[in-house]
Amino acid sequence: MRYDYASIGFYTFDCLGWPFTSVPPGGGTNFIDELTLAVSGAAGTASIAASKMGLKTLAVGGVGTDLMGDWVLKRLQHFGVDTSTMQQQEGWKTSSSIVTTRRDGSRPALHMKGATADFYVDDVMMNQVIDAKVVHIGGIGLMKKMDTGRNAELMKRAKQNGAVTTVDIFAGSKDDMPAVAMVLPHTDYFMPSIEEAQALTGLEDMGEIARHFIGLGVKCCVFTLGGDGAYYHHADGTVFKIPAFDIAVKCTCGCGDAFNAGFAVGLNKGLDPQTTVRFAQATSALNATGLGSQAGVESFEHTLNFMKTTKIKD
Repeated sequence: MRYDYASIGFYTFDCLGWPFTSVPPGGGTNFIDELTLAVSGAAGTASIAASKMGLKTLAVGGVGTDLMGDWVLKRLQHFGVDTSTMQQQEGWKTSSSIVTTRRDGSRPALHMKGATADFYVDDVMMNQVIDAKVVHIGGIGLMKKMDTGRNAELMKRAKQNGAVTTVDIFAGSKDDMPAVAMVLPHTDYFMPSIEEAQALTGLEDMGEIARHFIGLGVKCCVFTLGGDGAYYHHADGTVFKIPAFDIAVKCTCGCGDAFNAGFAVGLNKGLDPQTTVRFAQATSALNATGLGSQAGVESFEHTLNFMKTTKIKD
């Protein structure tokens, strides 16, 4: 296939500051130690992290015709990501966030929705987009034009073309369930955070939630659990939990999206399920050691060494 990984969906421009302690009263100023810019979003983070780790990656999404959009495209290209299917949407601004990161890694943010809502994979683009070993959609719930049925059609065609398909969402609620349900019959791995999965279903127990989604057609659920690791539940009965690595967290922005990239690397390398999840956990943990999405991710070899040498939580 032409690509190892196609990352479709939510691309955003982030401005991040650390450490955030409080909002100054009135028109006052607080000083911080670090400020950085990053390409983020469920598809953006994954595309750069995957490319850093050696996957030939295609970015598929929308940005505005503004300075932030120009920067996002140049930054993707800087990391070797193919941007030929990225769209600059006339009349739209680039999805952008101001992220205030606390010392504990938590990150309250201000987000402006943008061109993610308007991009669309048309018939001319379709064959290129699905020509990948792993086809990933990240950001269901924000993709207004794609969420009404085109995502499902794209994933169906990707499966017919021999791809492995993965799906993540954005801050799910029950209102997003129809858009999610449409893609699940064509999805090999459904990969939300446990909080998003709970919000979608109204359920609490991980096993019950996974069985619910499997009943809707997905082959396997992989839930990220933050500091508690990750949970894998396959329709064939394979179920396990992998603990998190014991690290000093700087910023949790993009950790789930970096996990998705690491998982795609494992799939491309033909790793077994437990090693694939461990490698994805390692990618996510490295992401958390830097400020901003994929800041701590360097290469496949670096991630593999981290996985082999870093202590896991008790």
